[in-house]
Amino acid sequence: MGNWWHTNIAEPGKLPLLLALAAFVLTFAITRTITRMIRAGKGPFRNITPGGLHIHHVVPGVVLTVVGGFGAVAAGRHGVAAGICAVIFGVGAGLVLDEFALILHLDDVYWTEEGRQSVEVVVLTASLVVLVLAGFSPLGVNDVTDEEQQGRLGVITTYVINFCFALITLFKGKTRMAVVGTLVPFVALVGALRLARPTSLWARRFYRNRHRARSKAVLRAYHHDVRWAGPRRKFQDLIGGAPDRTSLPPARKS
Repeated sequence: MGNWWHTNIAEPGKLPLLLALAAFVLTFAITRTITRMIRAGKGPFRNITPGGLHIHHVVPGVVLTVVGGFGAVAAGRHGVAAGICAVIFGVGAGLVLDEFALILHLDDVYWTEEGRQSVEVVVLTASLVVLVLAGFSPLGVNDVTDEEQQGRLGVITTYVINFCFALITLFKGKTRMAVVGTLVPFVALVGALRLARPTSLWARRFYRNRHRARSKAVLRAYHHDVRWAGPRRKFQDLIGGAPDRTSLPPARKS
């Protein structure tokens, strides 16, 4: 175990990344617990409203992210300072991405259907960091041999091909697969080869006169959504809390 830790975490300088991930996940979990308690009117926690101005937790999150990010750049990948800055960055990132939907919509949508986007982004971010810790490199450059890495042409070609797969997947309306595909090229390849989502830019451009392809895309998207929408919503509700079911304005939170 000690040898594995040294070889895979300590020596490659991944300890700050691991600390940042742990701080990120823990901060998100604690924040969601507190906001759910505020929403239910339980516990000692209350919204922070100095002078009547509601302070969202994205505000201290931005400050911590900036401080931790610049500190991490200055500290490098080794040493105590690098670990401390990584934790600060992870805490800040957890606070910011917990209110990603608020930033995206410029509205307090925390407890609405749109607020689910925050949970999706947090889960996706944590998954990508885990992949990086596991040894995956952006766009699959880790798959080339030592000889190929010595030739710039081979590396550039690998970048371009995998980037094209990820870009096609994105245009086909499969955002999650495109993002994961930057680390796992096979995922981007599958997304690029399969039918596009019927509302995507790709479908509007290339399926306009292909009625059979458009019909298959609509049918496949329908079956996919019916199969996975329910479990995905239950998972989001489990870790982030269920959104408001009424048309009333969403509850304020810290």
